[in-house]
Amino acid sequence: MTNRTKRQKHAILALTFLTAPGLVSAQEQPQRIVSIVPALTETLFAMGAGDQVVGVGSFDTHPPDITTRPRVGGLLDPDMEQIFALRPDLVLLYGSQQNQAEQLARAGIQVLPYTHGGIDDTLSVISHLGMQIKRPNDAKRLIHSMQAELENVRARVAQRERPSVLLVFGREPGALRNIYASGGTGFLHDMLEAAGGRNVLAHIARESLQITSEAILASAPDVVIELTYDDRMTQETRAAEVAVWNRLPAVPAVRNQQVHLLLGNHFVQPGPRLAEATTAIARALHPEAFLPLLELAR
Repeated sequence: MTNRTKRQKHAILALTFLTAPGLVSAQEQPQRIVSIVPALTETLFAMGAGDQVVGVGSFDTHPPDITTRPRVGGLLDPDMEQIFALRPDLVLLYGSQQNQAEQLARAGIQVLPYTHGGIDDTLSVISHLGMQIKRPNDAKRLIHSMQAELENVRARVAQRERPSVLLVFGREPGALRNIYASGGTGFLHDMLEAAGGRNVLAHIARESLQITSEAILASAPDVVIELTYDDRMTQETRAAEVAVWNRLPAVPAVRNQQVHLLLGNHFVQPGPRLAEATTAIARALHPEAFLPLLELAR
């Protein structure tokens, strides 16, 4: 299995797992934090708590400062021995990692189980984390910044026609197999709606689902937005992956050359850059909404 395939598998699983919300007891400000959840790791740094982070997950990539922190595994392979060795007073886990949470709790270590949902849930998680690490004002600042950018996007696309969109976040490289797309719930769906798109799978009340070529043909999207996080992708490989969709010429998005491949892990990690990711989707769907006023006047 290639590293890229492993990354895709972990992202798909992270979107597919149903995580259970949890509470942690109010104690003093944590000084040694381990986070294996990329979205929360990034949030800690965005709130100015980077110096308190002593361990990060295997798939954390942002911000660059995390390269100096020990890696302690991820959703499927948390290294509990290493986590304990780092002597944390707070560990951020996925809510589905109940066994690991129980081990830490028995050792008297605070645990914050991560649960994700839509955009509002992401903002609530940031607020809760800010209170947990005694940085509520930093959390509020971050949330206000994200909300302002989201409102700006919504205002720009508000009066524009909403194309039907298939939002894909995983598939087999070089093929239209093992395709995973956003259903009608969750942060990806919310981002698409905020960006001025109409999700062709909105009627399916799931965050993610595997979809066949036949189902894509039946849904007939006006636009295909594909999200990828392969940081080794070049212009050539990017063009090649877009060209894969030419195997479905009957799909309106393919026929009208409206297949967009957007690169970056912020698209599949609902953290501080969620608003930035939403803006990028909106730019792909409604490029004219982001033109300078002078250019629009011509």
